[in-house]
Amino acid sequence: MTTAEAYVEFARREAHGVSPTYERLSYAVADDHDLLALLDALPPAKRQPNLLYGVVRWLGGPVDDPAAFHDYVLTHWPAIDTELRRRATQTNEAGRCAVLLPVLAALPQPLALLEVGASAGLCLYPDRYAYRYGEHEVGDGEPILECAAAGLVPPRRVPRVVWRGGLDLNPLDVRDPDDVSWLDALIWSEHAHRRARLRAAAAVAAADPPLLVRGDLVDDLPALAARAPAEATLVIFHTSVLYQVPAARRDAFVRLVGELPGHWIANEAPEVLPYEGLPDSPDAALHNVLALDGKPLAWTRGHGQAMTWFG
Repeated sequence: MTTAEAYVEFARREAHGVSPTYERLSYAVADDHDLLALLDALPPAKRQPNLLYGVVRWLGGPVDDPAAFHDYVLTHWPAIDTELRRRATQTNEAGRCAVLLPVLAALPQPLALLEVGASAGLCLYPDRYAYRYGEHEVGDGEPILECAAAGLVPPRRVPRVVWRGGLDLNPLDVRDPDDVSWLDALIWSEHAHRRARLRAAAAVAAADPPLLVRGDLVDDLPALAARAPAEATLVIFHTSVLYQVPAARRDAFVRLVGELPGHWIANEAPEVLPYEGLPDSPDAALHNVLALDGKPLAWTRGHGQAMTWFG
């Protein structure tokens, strides 16, 4: 897929109906030969829309006007290029806990949670948040995570978590204002509700920081898993992470996680972790597949805003 095609795909399948600003901007970038030439000089993993828009926002540039965006990127390209090369998309969306909760609540309690690609670890607190699935509410914390769930009987209670660990190549710290500003920059332009959710989830994490380890998802996973308490059910999970991992390394991770004790929850795009016999997705938008121990259970949207259960 060319860079232009990737931006059209992002506009059509991810931003459409979710972010008019990024949908409009992505179509504009796809037709902008100057910007495409700059992006094509980057490694493929550094060309993605989320990363480019996050860097421009973090540097104080405009994303709501394609013409102003074009001028800003051309004028400030050396700084943008530097940030694109040193940073990664680390969207730490606590809302994704809403699609994980039905699986987590059904496992033998208590749980030891280990997130791969944890960023700042905000998805390690599913027991501290509250949830709303239509009229059904679960939990009593903040933030309140809303999810439109089809085909699902929502859980009656949140899980009991006794240990939380995260693995990331570059862990972020919600007590560091610079790290929080990067997490904020990755939130899509007009999503004020997600910014409020980030602040509330960051307050939860800052009050009880998780164990975050800088490391590789293959080389360093067994050692971190071994630190989980033996009396708890180990749950290794990840969401929208493996697309950033080279295919061979991804395969090695899948083999490894299958050999470790406990359970494995994956929430990734179907082209990243393919499954046989998947039902049709609910619509043309980009959906992840939620799976437990390699068995697909549901289609989910990227920010946890909706899920369609079929398992």
